Amino acid sequence: MLSRAIGAEFREVADREWAGQPAKAVVASRLYPTEPDDLWDALTSAERLPRWFAPVTGDLRLGGRFQIQGNAGGTVLRCDPGEALDITWEFAGATSWVTLRLAQEEGGTRLTLEHIVPASDLDGEHWRKYGPAAVGVGWDLSFLGLGLHIASGGGKPPETDPAWAVSDEAKAFMRGSAEAWAAAHIASGEDRETALRMAANTAAFYTGG
Repeated sequence: MLSRAIGAEFREVADREWAGQPAKAVVASRLYPTEPDDLWDALTSAERLPRWFAPVTGDLRLGGRFQIQGNAGGTVLRCDPGEALDITWEFAGATSWVTLRLAQEEGGTRLTLEHIVPASDLDGEHWRKYGPAAVGVGWDLSFLGLGLHIASGGGKPPETDPAWAVSDEAKAFMRGSAEAWAAAHIASGEDRETALRMAANTAAFYTGG
């Protein structure tokens, strides 16, 4: 059952600095049973991306611009094949940053993603309501889809199936993800009640509750 499958294996909410300014990072990591070159191809191939994530148009090379269908666009800031990809994440008038790092380990390749939010956005209505789970749940869904794709070659991301998206299984997965991000938020030093409230708001958003 997908509700028992994993998105990320490791989650963290951490302080960062980006372009000399304070920021907050939502960090997710998972080991995939494949080689770095194959994982890199899954992350950057226009043919493979729709099979686990979403259609992406543009140029995923250094300095290139890209657009994710129905989601963010941005610019490629770093592109080291098989190792590292940094992009801007431009959505709804706001800019944050996403970094991907690949590292070969025993048993496969570890993917570590950081979604970095500028400190100036932490006082905004969106962060104060939803907190790190707002992006964390979405990335958990992506990590889940990528895992299914690596395992089977996968046809389409689970969340793009309307029947699955409203199923009890999907809702359990999203609630579990939100709760896991609340735990990471509390571990970072956030007030427990605040973190749980943010996560509950996020779970309600994703599940329609």
